[in-house]
Amino acid sequence: MARSTTRPIVKLRSTAGTGVTYVTRKNRMHDPDRLVLRKYDPVAGQHVLFREER
Repeated sequence: MARSTTRPIVKLRSTAGTGVTYVTRKNRMHDPDRLVLRKYDPVAGQHVLFREER
């Protein structure tokens, strides 16, 4: 089964500057802008914002 271009794989990088990344998929129809999620950064030891990088 082919992957859809509607839900691309994106890499989320920590804004804390620790270099931690998460990989997820997003829906371009609902989130056309860059994705920003609050997730746990194990290096910083707390929840921080993770922004989509292109």
